[in-house]
Amino acid sequence: MDDRKVVSPSRESEGPVRVAVVGCGYWGKNLVRNFAELGALAAVCDPDQAAADELASRYHAPIVEFEAVLRDTNIAGVAIAAPAILHAELARRAIEAGKHVFVEKPLALTLAEAEPLCALAERMDRRLMVGHLMQYHPGFDKLRELVRTGALGRLEYIYSNRLNLGKVRREEDILWSFAPHDLSMILSLVGEEPAEVTAQGGYYLHKSIADVTTTHLAFPGGEQAHVFVSWLHPFKEQKLVVIGDRGMAVFDDGQPWSRKLLLYPHRIEWREALPVPQRAEADPVPLDEGEPLSLECRHFLDCMMTGSRPRTDGREGLRVLRALALASDSLRGHSVTVPTKKALRSRDVQIHESAFVDEPCEIGVGTRIWHFVHILPRTRIGRDCVLGQNVMVGPDVTVGDGCKIQNNVSIYKGVTLEEGVFCGPSCVFTNVSNPRAEVERKEEFRATLVKRGASIGANATIVCGHTIGEYAFIGAGAVVTSDVPAFALMAGVPARRIGWMSHDGERLGPHLDCPRSGRRYREIAPDRIEEIV
Repeated sequence: MDDRKVVSPSRESEGPVRVAVVGCGYWGKNLVRNFAELGALAAVCDPDQAAADELASRYHAPIVEFEAVLRDTNIAGVAIAAPAILHAELARRAIEAGKHVFVEKPLALTLAEAEPLCALAERMDRRLMVGHLMQYHPGFDKLRELVRTGALGRLEYIYSNRLNLGKVRREEDILWSFAPHDLSMILSLVGEEPAEVTAQGGYYLHKSIADVTTTHLAFPGGEQAHVFVSWLHPFKEQKLVVIGDRGMAVFDDGQPWSRKLLLYPHRIEWREALPVPQRAEADPVPLDEGEPLSLECRHFLDCMMTGSRPRTDGREGLRVLRALALASDSLRGHSVTVPTKKALRSRDVQIHESAFVDEPCEIGVGTRIWHFVHILPRTRIGRDCVLGQNVMVGPDVTVGDGCKIQNNVSIYKGVTLEEGVFCGPSCVFTNVSNPRAEVERKEEFRATLVKRGASIGANATIVCGHTIGEYAFIGAGAVVTSDVPAFALMAGVPARRIGWMSHDGERLGPHLDCPRSGRRYREIAPDRIEEIV
């Protein structure tokens, strides 16, 4: 038994690192094997009794229902290898139960599911890790080192092939099944998100599920990349080629360890104003052999013990999902969704000429952006939003559809606004609890989630690390220092609940009936009400 201990700010007692694996199928069985070999397997969980029985017997682990896993305080982590459509729900429930979560790719099937997961994990101080396996491969680890130390010079072009005959899926297309690994590696090497994504696909076995896709990515720094994936290919190939202005590298996982990573010191010389390629012999790069999945599982255990941020944490998973979503839009015939300011205007997005919109970002149709607004990179703003004068949003912020942000509001990294949120003039979101000008605390940012329909009054302050519930109403000048229940009317410093508000923003009387809409509510627990449907 592994004698490593969990060390977590929210866990007072120490105990062995214990992980339950949820899903014992095609890939889950490999997670079970690795966590068992690392001495960390607590239980297996799968509705397929035969699959669970076989692994439980082989690795001497109990079969436990998911609800029991969530209740068991001796299980610190959950590894999820269920069908992709279940990833977000299972991960959410596990984090809410206080578990650290490892979830196989993709983190979720939509950004709307994934973004709240990241905020929840940050708020509860739980490690959320996504199974982007190739980031833990010794070959890719060494390739990343070559890129970062400048051995290849300035990056120019990257391409990847991930090809095989099967495994054909029906819950996701080839893009979502194969490409996450390659996109994760490419984004890691480039160090930023693409400014433009286009994709083409072939549909041969099913009219709406792509079997073959080619995705092209263009980055703000001039780098370009493409990803070719197929499950209708006569042989297996997993190859990543990286082109720099001083050298080239090929990471081919189909080769033996001695040749998995090759460095080509080719160069281009100019003779009489003509480029002439100068070829050189490939140099094999020595690697420390190791099973990537074992290294990945060990990394998850280490992060659980130390509180370190996983290499492929939820935010890294979000970046990959954003690229996948853009490629999916392109496959469906939609225009590229990371447009320039000029392109945004052509898509019925109103941006005042004094506003600055950094790239890449996404802004939904019908949104109006007024004087002196600054939208920072990797920010997503939904449809039909209004951003008043002197508003700043980003970087890495998500604003849902139909939000109204009044003048002089700054929404920093870590803040997520769901649909229909109102932010009054000069309201404030903090991102650290104890700022000092002389102390750098960017690694201590805490997430804030404002749920659907909530309103925040003028000059109110929302201290970071808390959730504002659906349709809550924060009074002008209030200072929120704790989570706010749905429909709560909050006022004061610090803010306290002084009543309830309806969906329509009307204060509810003792009978909890909305005077505007007639909607009726009932109290279901202290500080909790719900609508009577």
